[in-house]
Amino acid sequence: MKLSKYITGLFLATAILSGCTDLDETLYDQVGTQNYYNTKMDVIRATFRPFEHAFWSIQSRHVLNELTADQLITPTRDGWWDDGGKWRRLHYHTWTVEDGDAQTEWNGCFQGIMQANYVIEDLNTLSAETFGFTSEEFNNLKAQCHVLRAWFYLRLLDAFRNIPLAVSFNNVSLNSEGQVAPKVIFEFIEKELNENIGLLVQKEKPGGNGSIQGQWTKAGAAALLVRLYLNAEKYVGEDRYADCENIAQKIVDGEYGFYKLADSWDAPFDWNNETCDEVIFAFPSSPGYSYWHYQGDTYWWTVPSQAHYYFNDTKAKAGGHNCKYACSPSYDLNGNKYDFSLGMTVDKFRKYPGDVRLKLYKNLGENHREGLFLFGTLEYQNENGETEKVMSPNSDYALCIRDAVGQFKGLPEGQYPQNKESNLQSGDHNSGWHFCKYPFYSDTDTEQMESDYVEIRLAEVIYSLAECKFRQGDVKGAAHLLNQVRKRNYPQENLADNLYAPDGKAQLTESELLDEWGREFFAESRRRIDLIRFGKFNRGTWWDKSADADNHTEIFAITREVLNANHYLVQNPGYGK
Repeated sequence: MKLSKYITGLFLATAILSGCTDLDETLYDQVGTQNYYNTKMDVIRATFRPFEHAFWSIQSRHVLNELTADQLITPTRDGWWDDGGKWRRLHYHTWTVEDGDAQTEWNGCFQGIMQANYVIEDLNTLSAETFGFTSEEFNNLKAQCHVLRAWFYLRLLDAFRNIPLAVSFNNVSLNSEGQVAPKVIFEFIEKELNENIGLLVQKEKPGGNGSIQGQWTKAGAAALLVRLYLNAEKYVGEDRYADCENIAQKIVDGEYGFYKLADSWDAPFDWNNETCDEVIFAFPSSPGYSYWHYQGDTYWWTVPSQAHYYFNDTKAKAGGHNCKYACSPSYDLNGNKYDFSLGMTVDKFRKYPGDVRLKLYKNLGENHREGLFLFGTLEYQNENGETEKVMSPNSDYALCIRDAVGQFKGLPEGQYPQNKESNLQSGDHNSGWHFCKYPFYSDTDTEQMESDYVEIRLAEVIYSLAECKFRQGDVKGAAHLLNQVRKRNYPQENLADNLYAPDGKAQLTESELLDEWGREFFAESRRRIDLIRFGKFNRGTWWDKSADADNHTEIFAITREVLNANHYLVQNPGYGK
């Protein structure tokens, strides 16, 4: 694998800490592991090697956090996407110790932790002066790996709660043999972040992260504390909303650096998002190097399999589009709207008139797009200039994508199949709106697949701060914060009706707050924990999903293969022995 472009400028740490802005971008290959540290650049390259693995690992988290929740589905489509029922088991919360998605998350995170441990221990044996670093530069490098390790542990705490603590690559006696209490992991993450925030660089000026895209900054580490504290009641049974509010307010006030909301919803996801001041931390991406969010289990598979005709992105090489993910439907097969309080993804967006995200996704040329969703018929011009429609994979019917799940086949829009069965096993290639969070620019655009993957943006901090205020009874304060973000999604003429009171007429309730989390962070790999925090993950119902018998699936099973590899591990409660 190759490390990404922005991290690797010549003598990066020196340039950052001295304020140099004339930094050339350099690309380089996989870092070796033995007798490698000969130059200053060798140290920098080794430090950021675990970041490439971290970028790759986002796919398993995406599967677990979205397909177990209410907004995204993977229905069977004319025989496609059954895969032995593994996606149904995620949807119905009936996964077993044999299902491999949780194992990929477990293994991927611990591999990243051990890579970070390896580098941390190596750096502890090196002299800053020997390689021409100042102490500040060298401490920043070490802090990067400490914060990345905390990021991995936060994911494991979220997914499994009961995990081992491994702090050394070379001396395994320092690592726990079996699991430690969630509180131990929580306090370890908290300590790692607090101890290293002050050692990291701070973004001081407007214009985005630029050459420090892909590095942890003070604000990035602080935002991880916001995530930790926001969910502390579920993680360790402690109310830490006051701490969450305190850190989030400091980020919003600029104490950890300069950040600002983008003027449009899609700017944080666009090809030049290294210039977007809303982005706090993102993994750099570029075609020909690393672009993991444009591959496989994330955004490349959120559109029809022949969508490349519509996008005209036939030259992009990310394994081909596929229709794995779609929106949970809002309508039944008689054209009637469901009455679920959860799910009904598109209808939640429709609730407020004029939402610009509801426009049909189109490439507008010159590296611009509009719209978030794909729906209805998708027309394009063939090489002869003739208008054609995107077809099903077998080319047996033209697509007409509905906000419903069923056997529509070639039925025109407005007509419904006689078979009224609507569940995960009854779909076709028309079932469920698709979406494009990141742009799929065409072969004629110059910035195809250049969007960096956004892990943390300022809007998340603002929403976390709003939730803390809401939970302490400051509904007006929460509404005002949310409206700062929401106003960019609607035309001026709709703001009076769409903004939350007292800025507008809409009412902010607890269920509305959860809906708004879902709209703003749709398909950003976090829906599961938001449902859990609001008490809806197990008790709630949505399309083709009844309430669970108990809450044990708030955390995932430790797979049989993981248990067999370490006999000190104990299965999580509710999954048997």
